[in-house]
Amino acid sequence: MRVLVACEYSATVRDAFRARGHDAWSCDLLPTEGDPSYHWQKDCIDVATLTDHFGNWDLMIAHPPCTDLAVSGARHFAEKIADGRQQRALDFVQALLEAPIPRIALENPISVISSKIRKPDQIIQPWQFGHGETKATCLWLKNLPPLTPVNVVAGRSDRIHKMPPGPNRWKERSRTYQGIADAMADQWSRAVLLS
Repeated sequence: MRVLVACEYSATVRDAFRARGHDAWSCDLLPTEGDPSYHWQKDCIDVATLTDHFGNWDLMIAHPPCTDLAVSGARHFAEKIADGRQQRALDFVQALLEAPIPRIALENPISVISSKIRKPDQIIQPWQFGHGETKATCLWLKNLPPLTPVNVVAGRSDRIHKMPPGPNRWKERSRTYQGIADAMADQWSRAVLLS
C-alpha cells in the first residue's frame, strides 16, 4: 500500500507504516527527523495531487499546522481573520480533504475546522493508546473507520498543555504519540487491505 503522511517532519506515522511493510512517505516544508530517503521536503499539496509525477496514493494521513485554527489560540482569532491567515489555513485543509486519494485522515486539535468545514468523525486521546496524557485530537475521515482504542491506561496528565514557552514548543506539541501512530498503521492497513 502506498501511504503519504502530509505535514509530518517527525516521521513517527510514516515509520509506523513502513515498519509494517508499506511504501510510506512523509512530506513537509521542514526537513525530517527520520530517514530522509523517504521524505519530500516540499509542499504536500503538490505531492498529494500530482499523481502523474509521484504515483497514486492509497491513503493519506495529513497533519496540517494548527497555529491559525486551534481554539487554544482563540484570543488571536480576530487578528488571524483580519489578515487572512485563518482563511488560508482553512483553504489548505480543504485542499487536503479534496486531494484525489481514495482514503484520507486529517488530524488536528479542537479547531475551527469543525465549524467552518465540518465536524470531525472522531475525537481521540493519547490515554486510549498507551500514553497517560490528555490531548484531544480530532480526526476527519474519508473511507476509513474510526480508530478503536487499544491500550487504555490510567493517568490523565496535561503535559502538552503545560509545556513552558520556548523555541521548540510548537514542534513538541504537534508530535504524534507513538501509540496513536501504531494504531493508525495497524487498523487502517487492515481496513484498506480488506476493502
